[in-house]
Amino acid sequence: MPPADPRRGLGRAGEDLAARALTERGYIIVARNWRCPVGELDVIARDGECLVFVEVRTRRGGWRGAAADSVGPRKRAPLAALADAYLQAGAYPQTTNWRIDVVAVEMDGRGALRSVEVFQDAVGWR
Repeated sequence: MPPADPRRGLGRAGEDLAARALTERGYIIVARNWRCPVGELDVIARDGECLVFVEVRTRRGGWRGAAADSVGPRKRAPLAALADAYLQAGAYPQTTNWRIDVVAVEMDGRGALRSVEVFQDAVGWR
């Protein structure tokens, strides 16, 4: 049996922490890890009447930079395409009120949580 991918475990832990942080802020989780041919959406939630597509970025140790900084221009277009694919798939009642948030999860080198930050409408797709 091949060894477990430590990045996958880190990503899963980050998504769990992000979902908890979103719930604590009043979001209602609609789906997690929604996949389609375009890619995967980490978390889909509702914030009041707004449907929110959430990209979770998790970093450990800080040597690769801050988690929030890892969603650059090359990542933004695919996120918008994923949101559109979700809406086109009819997985959720039609809405024109949606946004893309980023949740940045920072851990220290040993895996202890440093911070969880929610950036609303962070991608600037509009």
